[in-house]
Amino acid sequence: MLYGLDGFCHWLQGTSLSLMISSHFWVIPVLQMIHILAISSVVSSVFVLDLRLIGVWRGEEAPAVLARRLLPFIWWPLPVLLVSGALLITAEPARSLENPSFAIKMSLLAAAIVLTLCFQRIFVVKPAANSSGMAARGIGIASIALWTGIVLAGRWIAYTQP
Repeated sequence: MLYGLDGFCHWLQGTSLSLMISSHFWVIPVLQMIHILAISSVVSSVFVLDLRLIGVWRGEEAPAVLARRLLPFIWWPLPVLLVSGALLITAEPARSLENPSFAIKMSLLAAAIVLTLCFQRIFVVKPAANSSGMAARGIGIASIALWTGIVLAGRWIAYTQP
């Protein structure tokens, strides 16, 4: 399987898109900036919701109202993250795709998306659920742990090489 992935990385790095991205010195920093701004929007919105669920921050709004206001700042940047991340991978495919930190980041991201969908269903679609109970605290703590792990694993990609 690793040989197949290595072959794919080699092919991808030879594509005209990869060569264009790597040959212009400004493209990768711009893509990284877009990626970081999008992750900042997601993580800051998630943390505000999670801190409300955990009970660390007591706002005036109910969690369902706060979630309706902040969920667009979680869902809309995700396609931006997907596109900017895919373009960054295209520039240096082996650096990410063969990196264990990247695999960890993607696994945590999948779990975080599922948890956010569960949160949305429990607290927004059916807001009658108790948003101050142990389940809410558990979701908040798990979400903070997942998104913190995503950010850390994303940074580790630069420091761990396959």
